[in-house]
Amino acid sequence: MTELAHPDRLAKIEAMRAEGVDPYPARGVKASPIEEILAGAGTAEEPGDLVGTQVTIAGRMLGMRDFGKLIFAPVIDRTGRLQVGLQKGRLGEWWPRRKWLDPADLVGCTGELAFTQKGEPTIWVDEIQLLSKAVASPPEKWHGLTDVEARYRRRYVDLWASDNVAQVFVKRSRALRVIRNYLEDEGYLEVETPTLHPISGGAAARPFVTHHNALDSDLYLRIAPELYLKRLIVGGLERVFEVSRNFRNEGLSTRHNPEFTMLELYEAQADFRRMMEITENIFERCAKDLNGTTKIEFRGSEYDLAAPFPRERYTDLFEKHAGCAFDDEPAVRAKAKELNLNHELDDYWKLMNDVFEETVEEHLSGPIFVTHYPVQISPLAKQAPEDPRLTERFEVFVASMELGNAFSELNDPAEQHRRFQEQVDSKDPETPGEVDIDYVQALEFGMPPTGGLGIGIDRLVMLLTGQDSIRDVLLFPAMRRIVEGEEDAETPDAGAPAAPTSA
Repeated sequence: MTELAHPDRLAKIEAMRAEGVDPYPARGVKASPIEEILAGAGTAEEPGDLVGTQVTIAGRMLGMRDFGKLIFAPVIDRTGRLQVGLQKGRLGEWWPRRKWLDPADLVGCTGELAFTQKGEPTIWVDEIQLLSKAVASPPEKWHGLTDVEARYRRRYVDLWASDNVAQVFVKRSRALRVIRNYLEDEGYLEVETPTLHPISGGAAARPFVTHHNALDSDLYLRIAPELYLKRLIVGGLERVFEVSRNFRNEGLSTRHNPEFTMLELYEAQADFRRMMEITENIFERCAKDLNGTTKIEFRGSEYDLAAPFPRERYTDLFEKHAGCAFDDEPAVRAKAKELNLNHELDDYWKLMNDVFEETVEEHLSGPIFVTHYPVQISPLAKQAPEDPRLTERFEVFVASMELGNAFSELNDPAEQHRRFQEQVDSKDPETPGEVDIDYVQALEFGMPPTGGLGIGIDRLVMLLTGQDSIRDVLLFPAMRRIVEGEEDAETPDAGAPAAPTSA
């Protein structure tokens, strides 16, 4: 046992076993979801069909109010919360065993559904079974887990002890269902591509590296599924998507976690304009399904995700907010110096984009499509016919946060090989260390005109549920490891909310 196990609760387990009662039985009870029972209860004024009948629920018992010969306690399951009443007269010989029960125990309760004098639906219990004894005490009004880090680390408590936490993850699941249904209606096929890659590619990021013993070679956890999905377009599947777990060996913030979820999709005979249409449909449909409206509140402001979204060019925004042209190197370096950025950075185009992020993104309230990114920072995108310095690429922003990236995909194998080689020659640790020859060879067989889109699912869910930090939409965000006996460290997080009230 760990330091969380309470001596009084351990003593109760010994007492139960001494009387032949298993505190951890192998079989549960056949229970109805609480939300169904509440729906069938109606109101005290207009009772529903289930009132007066025997019902069974199974869930976690929370705070217990003991009035001597009567105990009231709420029980929660994944669908809702319902009060149970334990009476000495109903429970008979079992009544002395009530002292075995504690808040946080998992129980099965069978009894008559009725209303109290105050009009609260209640199960008057005739039979109760302990399904699992909790030996750790739950937080009282969350005083036990006020530390933000401890909340995320003990999500298994956070989900039932904090208001509305579980609902965030229910909505996350619903958003993914909306996305899948929409894409399948559009003729897309959901696929799965490798998580372990022989070459890191598809995005600019530091990868996690592992080693495969049988092949005696290093492999990389994928930073993006892009190059494999486009191989499938070459293969003739024409419309494919994947909801994938990606990994980037980078820092933590309110917007970044080293393990995150992306939606990526590719469509033959499409371009970046078609990807704008799909993006608008996904955002709009998810908002309506989850919240009943396209209007959302996020970080104290209101946004409307109804289509169409405005469009502005990267280069125009750069000149407007940075005060110089994107390709005027002396002026951009001077601006970088003014902003206390590394103005002597060898990679000018990385510096130029750093200036963009510093000067422009705060103004992107959105939703807005920022279009036509420079070629040098878009190695997989097709050049714009009207200006070869730029590409048919966009990023979508809401609340100054980038949520998606899309292009008309580059399908010229010679040009793709040249750009890959340019990345390798730069020796940037965030770009591949070798050319992905197999992908170039795939393009040599011919890839049709294609549009591709990636959307950050975690950030989209943040937006749709009004959560300030990405850690609030990840069931188990990345955390510093705590060894046995070490207390959780107080780690301030400006993007995380204050500790919630008790359920």
